[in-house]
Amino acid sequence: KVKIWINGNRNWFEVLRKKISSEERYVWMHCASLGEFEQGRPVIEAIKKEKPHVKIVLTFFSPSGYEIRKNYQMADIICYLPPDTPKNADKFISIVDPAVVIFVKYEFWYNYLAILGKKKIPLYLISGIFNMDQHFFKWYGSFFRLMLRNFTWFFVQDKHSLELLGKIGLENVTVAGDTRFDRVMQIAGTAREIPELDRFRGKEKIFLAGSCWKQDEEIIAEYINKFPDMMKWIFAPHEIEIENIERLEKLLKVKYVRFSQLTVAPADARVLIIDNIGMLSSAYRYSHISAVGGGFGKGIHNILEPACWGIPVL
Repeated sequence: KVKIWINGNRNWFEVLRKKISSEERYVWMHCASLGEFEQGRPVIEAIKKEKPHVKIVLTFFSPSGYEIRKNYQMADIICYLPPDTPKNADKFISIVDPAVVIFVKYEFWYNYLAILGKKKIPLYLISGIFNMDQHFFKWYGSFFRLMLRNFTWFFVQDKHSLELLGKIGLENVTVAGDTRFDRVMQIAGTAREIPELDRFRGKEKIFLAGSCWKQDEEIIAEYINKFPDMMKWIFAPHEIEIENIERLEKLLKVKYVRFSQLTVAPADARVLIIDNIGMLSSAYRYSHISAVGGGFGKGIHNILEPACWGIPVL
């Protein structure tokens, strides 16, 4: 991922300058990764519906967001956000010259925010969420709180976030909920059919482990090895590098197949490993019970995607 990120940021200045037209005005939206993009996406599409002439610049920090959505048609320019240095931030903002800037959830880059504030460019946070563990609310947090002063308005997910911001003197806050709810309902309404999963399922029940990490996989694989015939099993790992797929396969003592190899799948395969990105939200429709990964690490992934299909979520 680091190598991909470095390559993606190479020559960003020249590349961006060629794409930007001084005759256009841009709305710039920044998302950390794919999850934040799904939160920002309904807003982009609403902007395009109401004002189709407006140009969208979409930036990502993480390769897992950029690489999957670099061809997203609703955005006019998609690129990595250059590293947060004073020089990079000044160059980027000067080139794009955005009319409005939207940050999603909890991306706070000091130099970018400082320059946006200095230039008095309208800056909004959507689907924001705050908690007491963040630097803003610590005794040493005065420096970090300065960043928040640059926002024109905060649209937060819950009342707790509103109250925390109020305690540090920020009243430009509205509780607007989480745009992921809007997005997952769109996904459910437009989910594509995946015949390969339907054939793999047959007449059996399906357990799908989505966005799973090493800790999740070890626990689930142990259970599968004990009760392989209870149902059929699908893994959709968060990391699909070949090394991670092979590590997962070594945990399994039953027959398995990768999605990319389904044409030669053994008839008695009990486990399917999805070794691509972009299928998971549609794949949930084929399951009868799901587990969402991330709970043993920094945070659980999106439980709304399986929940919108009315299936139990672990």
